[in-house]
Amino acid sequence: MQFTEFSLDRRIIETINHMGFTEATQIQQQAIPVAMVGRDLMASSKTGSGKTLAFLLPAMQRVISTKALTKRDPRVLILLPTRELAQQVYSQLRLLVANTRYKAVSILGGENFNDQAKALAKDPHFIVGTPGRVTDHLFQKHLYLNGLEFLILDEADRMLDLGFAPQLRAIHKAADHRRRQTLMFSATLEHDEVNEIAAELLKEPEHILVDSGHTEHKDITQKVYLCDHLDHKEAILNTVLKQDQQKQIIIFTATRNDTQRLADKLNKDGFKSIALSGKLNQSARNKIMDQFSRGHYQILVTTDVASRGLDLLNVSLVVNFDMPKMTEEYVHRIGRTGRAGAKGDAVSLVGPKDWESFLKIQTFLRKTFDFSTFEGLKGKFKGFKPKPKNKAKAPKPYAKASAKRKPQNKKSKPAPKRDNRFANSIDIGDAPMRRKPAANLPIDED
Repeated sequence: MQFTEFSLDRRIIETINHMGFTEATQIQQQAIPVAMVGRDLMASSKTGSGKTLAFLLPAMQRVISTKALTKRDPRVLILLPTRELAQQVYSQLRLLVANTRYKAVSILGGENFNDQAKALAKDPHFIVGTPGRVTDHLFQKHLYLNGLEFLILDEADRMLDLGFAPQLRAIHKAADHRRRQTLMFSATLEHDEVNEIAAELLKEPEHILVDSGHTEHKDITQKVYLCDHLDHKEAILNTVLKQDQQKQIIIFTATRNDTQRLADKLNKDGFKSIALSGKLNQSARNKIMDQFSRGHYQILVTTDVASRGLDLLNVSLVVNFDMPKMTEEYVHRIGRTGRAGAKGDAVSLVGPKDWESFLKIQTFLRKTFDFSTFEGLKGKFKGFKPKPKNKAKAPKPYAKASAKRKPQNKKSKPAPKRDNRFANSIDIGDAPMRRKPAANLPIDED
């Protein structure tokens, strides 16, 4: 289906052509018509499927073709869980508004608060932000949402996992009017809290499911290697990196400290690498992502801060050096490759500490992985056997009561003898005393 078939404004079509897009993806084909007729929407599709344009194009069309509800309030608010993902969406939005009179700003945590307040004072039409910082400006009265027309939540499950439910409810309360349209997009919507908050924020939404998180990504080849310990992992990683000539590589680790340690080791081994983690300030993170996207580094070592939304077309290999604790994050991690129809590879290194997470991922994906090996690097670890379930002991059946009880032959104990020591006592005051018999003493007549 071509974008020209959506009845979009001419300026939007020209920008899409300039961006190099001609044919809509499956999620775009289903979501854009629903959003353009004013329906609320809950949509789920696999990562890299084009969700961003699926909500940006209807929002842009609404702003261009209809009159604003108020003069000063923003018309579209787009909320995302992380700064990196928000910047990715903001960069695409800037291309769409470039040839129009409409203004867009990004309101992200970690950036200068006063500069953001000044930008909001200029009455932007579009705001792309993270829930925490947007709510801060809302409470400081730098921002009013009485005239908000479009509320868009992307990666809603991740926002809730990060604890942003109170902020989402506060934003909903500030923009709670009948003319607001709400769109909720995510790679995975199989999340109890997502459904709970959707019931509060959305009005009779249309549900669209295009390739759920359980669906295997056909453009990504997945391999799993069992590892005995850290040194074994690093040896297998080196072999993987030397085996194929990859364009760019993202390696995911469990902790912030591991990112820098592993990046330093890879640099010593001859791989041009850089580390990215959440402990860096926003400007440093932006600089690293910009350098990696421009090809200054071959390998990016990161935590899950870079697992969602980043559209890096040159990434051909993703390595899970440590398995994620959240099963959904595995889908997002490997989704950094195999984007826009390109082929990609995903390698997972599973050690004893990763085994439980690995089993959960297999269950989530409804897939059983085969284990790969390298000659000379086959380890001893084969996984753990499942613990046997403790069978509940059946209660003993009660003995059937006999019709007639047999008399018990017990020897009767003799009755205790009565104590008559106080029977012959006399009361002389406070205590009874036993009367003694009269003694036969001689009489003194003198």
